[in-house]
Amino acid sequence: MSGLPLLLGLSLSSKVMIGTALLGGMAGVVGCFAVLRGRALVGDMLAHAALPGVALAFLLMGSRSILTLSVGALATGLLAIATIAVIVRWTRTKEDAAIGIVLSTFFGAGVVLLSVVQKPAVGGNKAGLNSYLFGDPGNMLTGDLFVLALVGAILLFTVALLFKEFKVVCFDTDFAQSQGWPTLTLDLLMMASLAVVTIVGLPIVGVILMAAMIILPAATARFWTNRLHIMLLLAAAFGIAAGPLGTYLGRGFPAGAAIVLTAASFFGVSLLLAPDRGVAARLMAEYQLRKRITREHLLRSLYELSESQLPDIPCLPLLTVSQYRHWDSLEKMLQLEAEAGTILRTEQTIQLTPFGLRRAAELTKAHRLWEMYLVQYADIAPDHVDRDADDVEHLLPESLLVELEQQLAEEDRLPNLVAEVPSSPHELDTDKPQQ
Repeated sequence: MSGLPLLLGLSLSSKVMIGTALLGGMAGVVGCFAVLRGRALVGDMLAHAALPGVALAFLLMGSRSILTLSVGALATGLLAIATIAVIVRWTRTKEDAAIGIVLSTFFGAGVVLLSVVQKPAVGGNKAGLNSYLFGDPGNMLTGDLFVLALVGAILLFTVALLFKEFKVVCFDTDFAQSQGWPTLTLDLLMMASLAVVTIVGLPIVGVILMAAMIILPAATARFWTNRLHIMLLLAAAFGIAAGPLGTYLGRGFPAGAAIVLTAASFFGVSLLLAPDRGVAARLMAEYQLRKRITREHLLRSLYELSESQLPDIPCLPLLTVSQYRHWDSLEKMLQLEAEAGTILRTEQTIQLTPFGLRRAAELTKAHRLWEMYLVQYADIAPDHVDRDADDVEHLLPESLLVELEQQLAEEDRLPNLVAEVPSSPHELDTDKPQQ
């Protein structure tokens, strides 16, 4: 009880900061499970379906207590879930269409009931029920903080207790069922957590924006990790930061919208700059892959042009190399290979170094192993196999190349020395440029 006087003595701004932080953290955690289970829109449906329950609870009880209104919201939210289940089970309507139908119907009913509640004779407008549309954390009471803290504690305990079970259900429901786990109960428990968090968050960010608070922190955290426990921590951190920061930065604007925009800014930054999944990282990885493929094509082309004169390494005319394959940036690739020590370059000639010859032979070997496999097992004509191999060979793991080599060697398709580059299964027209 020592914390009670402290909470009672908090200023309104402090209560708002704490309340929005609690909501953001809870929304981030339950949002992870909703996003991973493909149930992100269930939160949106619950938020809209809760509105008539809020209005009915006020009409029946005449109280704006967050607990009273939340019970009403939960009742209509559960009714909406049951309605969707009935529609999907007993009609030919798909689940996404059923969610849309129930969402719009319940929200329409909620708007009508809210207009009734807001009449002066009823007094709902003075009670601040319009905040359930767009959110208004400024109306937060000390009792609301206790409810948010209690829900947060129960949620944290539930996730910690059933973390392993939730994890398996999210990623492999069939395995969980094969182990005899109560997957339906676990799924309902996850959705119940989502429903509770959605409902207690309505007066803070509103019906229209609550779904964003469920989805955005979780989707943002997903950019930064592939591990569930880290994703939960990151999503909670993003949610906790978005609540107070959005409230502070959005002074003079609707607080719910400001909170969601702050969470959206976190998502935007992660979308662009996350180290593995961000747009910048993906573009860089794609550029590096294209550059590596071009360099490997260059070395293989130099090997093929030099192959008839090996083991002596000939000096190849630059014109011959430039006409052998269509190059987008031959000069740049030649410069990179010269710096890597794989070629010797003059103004008119190119020559593989011993190191470059070994690397070029490895690349040519991988290419021809895959060509031979495609000719023998995929029934691709030898004169068409070159381009098909080009599309795949750069992504083949070393283990697969060893397996191909062993399999073809057992069938006497390779020379005795496995390190030797096999002959090409198709004719190499080194005197004509390739397209």
